[in-house]
Amino acid sequence: MANFKKATSLGDWLDQRLGVKTLEKVLAIEYWIPKNINFLWAMGMVLAVTFLLLTISGIFLLMYYKPDVNLAFDSVNNIIMNEVGFGWLWRHIHAVAASVVFLIIYIHMFTAIYYGSYKQGREMIWISGMLLFVTFSAEAFSGYMLPWGQMSYWAGMVITNIFEGFSPEIAGGMLNAPGLVEWIRGDFVPGDAFLTRFFMLHVLLLPLAMMGLIGLHFGSLRLPHVNNQDGEEIDFDAESKKYLEGHTKDSKVMRFQFDFLSKDVFVLGVFLVFFFYLVFYHFTFALDPVNLDPANGLKTPAHIYPEWYFLWSYEVLRPFPKDPGLIAFMFAQGILFALPFLDRSPNVAPASKRGLFAIWFWVFLIDMIVLTVMGKLPPEGIFNTIGGIAVWTFLGLWIVLPIITLFEKKVRS
Repeated sequence: MANFKKATSLGDWLDQRLGVKTLEKVLAIEYWIPKNINFLWAMGMVLAVTFLLLTISGIFLLMYYKPDVNLAFDSVNNIIMNEVGFGWLWRHIHAVAASVVFLIIYIHMFTAIYYGSYKQGREMIWISGMLLFVTFSAEAFSGYMLPWGQMSYWAGMVITNIFEGFSPEIAGGMLNAPGLVEWIRGDFVPGDAFLTRFFMLHVLLLPLAMMGLIGLHFGSLRLPHVNNQDGEEIDFDAESKKYLEGHTKDSKVMRFQFDFLSKDVFVLGVFLVFFFYLVFYHFTFALDPVNLDPANGLKTPAHIYPEWYFLWSYEVLRPFPKDPGLIAFMFAQGILFALPFLDRSPNVAPASKRGLFAIWFWVFLIDMIVLTVMGKLPPEGIFNTIGGIAVWTFLGLWIVLPIITLFEKKVRS
C-alpha cells in the first residue's frame, strides 16, 4: 500500500491519490516541443477548441431538438431559430464549427504530409489522426441528417444507396445487398428509424469514439515527439536537460506549458476572431439553402451533393459505374492510411527539399481542390471531363508515390 501522509492542501490530497503532479509533468510541464516550428503546429489546439465549441453548442441544441420526421425540421428552423433565446446563435456556432473544423483538419493533414510528420516512428500519430478524420466525417454526415431538410433526406438516400454495390451475399445469404441498405435505413427509404439511428450515432456513439481517439492521438505524440520544420532529429533528453539547467536559449526544445501553449493561444485568438466573424456575418455558407426546405421524398433536388468537405471523395465515385465506383470510393478513403508505408524515402524533411516528392505534393494538393470544386458541379460537359481527369490523377498519384520515393536521395542535414 502507498505511504499516505497528511495532506497540506486539496491539491496535495488529490496528488497522493491520483498522481496529479506526475500527470501534469508528463502531459505539460516536461512535455517537450521543438523550437523550430511555425504557426501550423498550433492547428491541433485549434481543432481541440473547435471540437469543444461543437460539443457545447450541440448540448444546447439537443435540449430543443426533436428526433422525429414530423417534428425535426420545425424544431430546428422554427423553435430553435425563432423561439429559443439565442437559439439562432448556438445553431450558427454549431453549423460554422462543423464546416470550419474540416478546413483545419485538412490544413493539419497537409502540414503533416509536407513536413513528413508521418515517418520513422510517427506512423501511429498519422494513423490515429486518420481514424479521427474518418470518425469526424461520420459525425458530420450523421449531423447533416438531423435538420431533416431536402438535402438531408436526399443525401442520406444517395449515400446509403452506395451499399447496394456490395453484390456478394453477406452472412451466408442472410443479408444480401438490398437487405444491407434497408438494415442501415431501418426501412425501405429514409424515415423515422433512419433519423433516430443517426441521431443516436451523432449524440452518443461517435462522440465517445472521437474522445477515445483524441486521447490516442495525443498519447501517440508522447514517445516520438513532435516533428519540426527541418525534420531534424533532436535528442530530446539532452536538450530538455539543458532547458532544466537554465540554458533555455541554447536548448532546441521548450515546454508545452506555458512556452508552446502561449504561442498556441495567440494563433487560437486569431482563429476565434475569424470564426466568430463567420458566425455573425457569413454563417449562410454553412447552411445549404436547399436544406432550408422540409424533406420531401417525392421531390428530388435538381443536383444532389454532400457538404464541401466530402466533395473530393464524392467526385472520385461519380465517373464510374456502381461497383467500380464503390471500389474507387473505398480506395480514396483507405489509401491515406497507407501513406507512411507507401512513402519509401528515408528522409524526414520538408517537401521542398525532396525533389520529385515536392512535385507530387503540390499536384496532390491542387488535384484535391479540383476534385472538391468539380464535386459541387453537375457531372456534364466540360465539368465531367475535368472531373474524370482529376479522378485518374488522384489514383495515379498513389501508384507513383512508392516509385518516386524509393529512389529519393538522402537529404543532407
